[in-house]
Amino acid sequence: MNKTLLSIVGPTAIGKTTVAIFLAKHFDTEIISSDSRQFYKEMCIGTAVPSAEELAAAKHHFIQQKSILDAYSVGDFEREALQLLEKLFTKKDIVVMVGGSGLYNDAVTKGMDKFPKIDPDIRKQLNKVYEQNGIEKLQEQLKEEDPGYYEKVDKENPHRLIRALEICFGTGKPYSSFLEKAKKSRPFRTISIGLKADRQLVYDRINSRVDDMIVRGLISEVEKLKEHSNLNALQTVGYKELFHYLEGNWTLDFAISEIKKNTRRFAKRQMTWFRKNDDTLWVSNDIERNALISEVENKMRDTV
Repeated sequence: MNKTLLSIVGPTAIGKTTVAIFLAKHFDTEIISSDSRQFYKEMCIGTAVPSAEELAAAKHHFIQQKSILDAYSVGDFEREALQLLEKLFTKKDIVVMVGGSGLYNDAVTKGMDKFPKIDPDIRKQLNKVYEQNGIEKLQEQLKEEDPGYYEKVDKENPHRLIRALEICFGTGKPYSSFLEKAKKSRPFRTISIGLKADRQLVYDRINSRVDDMIVRGLISEVEKLKEHSNLNALQTVGYKELFHYLEGNWTLDFAISEIKKNTRRFAKRQMTWFRKNDDTLWVSNDIERNALISEVENKMRDTV
């Protein structure tokens, strides 16, 4: 298997984009983004979309190619990313993928778990529960129906909670019973490269990034999206907190503090997800570049 996908993972704000661009330039290749919120053209500042200079430094795919009004699932991404990889691998031996969305990353590298078809009325009913009773009711239901999955799911993501519950109610079985069955084989090998740093450094970088986003106009960006605040794409840290501010429920200072807190929590969940892969090559986020290339090439030689 002589085609290799270099998958760059790690918590938000740790510097994945910089490393991905460096590797893409070194190996003369292109970058696939697996960040599920950078897909949307209306969401730029709050999703830390690479700058114009970064996008020009190496060719990127799946950056701001969709609208928040478009229906776009992880399954759609899996299919389109695999099609693109097939095309890229006709001219490149190595392609770089980068992103902090573990589910989307795994969809490309391992394949999606398969679920039975569910009556769409069940999702409609769950959406109504969410609208009328808030996310806490969904959390209570999932804890009762599937306590194992409840312990590891992103409990602040209503879309994930509703998806799990519709499987539970539609099949009479726990959502977790359908997870991680036999995965699909891929016509390429994946080398996962994880970036790590001291927790406090990651938290400091997160806090600094949030402050920078506010200065760069995040509030204005969110204000333009206020009428669509119910869309799943906008149930995202940095947006949902500012909707509370714009609706007069929170002060700006409190909203910003909540963005920082929720982003730190998100980073912790990201690391929990990525650490599940025992084959990941973990390197310091500030590793010297020649040392990084040496580590990656050694990993590629050792991986069959």
